[in-house]
Amino acid sequence: MRLINQTKNTVLAEDVFIANTPFKRIKGLLGEKVFLPNQAIILDPCNSVHTFFMRFAIDILFVDKDYKVVKALPKFSPNRISRIYWHSSRVIELPAGRLNLTNTQAKDQLQLSD
Repeated sequence: MRLINQTKNTVLAEDVFIANTPFKRIKGLLGEKVFLPNQAIILDPCNSVHTFFMRFAIDILFVDKDYKVVKALPKFSPNRISRIYWHSSRVIELPAGRLNLTNTQAKDQLQLSD
């Protein structure tokens, strides 16, 4: 599954994992040693995240039900907690630097495709 930024006409990720059960959302990236540049994880539903016990920084996108970016948090460091974004229904986690590389920001429209 691919994640595309339609606004900027760029590919954010080619290998997208959807964490849509309580266990998958809790696990998320915990325990992972690497996060490859073409990977992403979508936490659904979700409007706040933490990076406790993670080994690396990540880029975070808070998106609404239509995959419009509510908030973009680049290079979110380990051992932090985000605020709650009430208008967000999902969170997309990407390798650190991916938002800068694709110039993805708030109000961009994203799309999932096969």
